[in-house]
Amino acid sequence: MTAADTAVRPLRVRRTAFRTAAPPRRPAAARRPGGTAVRAAARTALRRGAAPVVSLVAVVCLWQLASALDRPAALPSPAAVGGEIAAAWADGSLAPAVLHSLGRCLLGFVCAVGVGAPLGMLLHRFTAARVTVAPALGAVQSLPAAALVPVAVLCLGPSDAAVLGVVLLGAVPPVATGVLGALDQVPPLLVRAGRSMGATGAKAARHVLLPAALPGVVAAVRQGWTFGWRALMTAELITGAALSGVGGLLDAGRRSGSLSQVLAATALILAVGVAVEVLVFRPVERRVLRARGLA
Repeated sequence: MTAADTAVRPLRVRRTAFRTAAPPRRPAAARRPGGTAVRAAARTALRRGAAPVVSLVAVVCLWQLASALDRPAALPSPAAVGGEIAAAWADGSLAPAVLHSLGRCLLGFVCAVGVGAPLGMLLHRFTAARVTVAPALGAVQSLPAAALVPVAVLCLGPSDAAVLGVVLLGAVPPVATGVLGALDQVPPLLVRAGRSMGATGAKAARHVLLPAALPGVVAAVRQGWTFGWRALMTAELITGAALSGVGGLLDAGRRSGSLSQVLAATALILAVGVAVEVLVFRPVERRVLRARGLA
């Protein structure tokens, strides 16, 4: 080994250019505060609004196809039914009929909630009352509204009182049983915790039971409206010759033999029911669930 081999070789230092690192990019949500949340909410609202519209368009298309293939034409087309609705609006019979029906149903619904909600709380509080009354409520709830109309007409005559009685008998049982079920679903731990803090009797019902059971109570009230609306339409249909209302329009179409008028009244009944559901009960239910972190 020579001296040249053992000599220490100088180290070669590789020069590296130091570059200033670019600052990290902020996420989209940081660049535009609330932008992502707004877009997500818009997409959710679009999906919720588009699904019913697509379903409605599909039903109308199938209806139009069925009416076009029907020979001889016994099924009226959607245009013919829409013409009946437009004619009823033009001659001034549509708006009063809808308002009369909504007024009757609203009055019966308020009375049903005023009777059914305390009744459900009473059944929850007293076991003897539950054993005695709950089976009767179930039996009345399973009874068709058409079976109640003749009894109400014979007792009260073909009047608004008879219709109100039918609505009450149709709406009180679901409200009472729904409130009872909602109270039964309250965890006993909450009741014991409230009792340990001094909440007993009416105070416990106000501050513990009812707030915990509120989502179920809202669902019971919603179901009471649905049953009351059905009972009202049955009562107005059977007593249609004596009373005005949407059911009276349906009975008038039946008596005249006009299928397009019957379908127009049916579509109107569906539209009013869906409008109340979407504009009143669904926002209330969503707000109650969101306040409890359930939606």
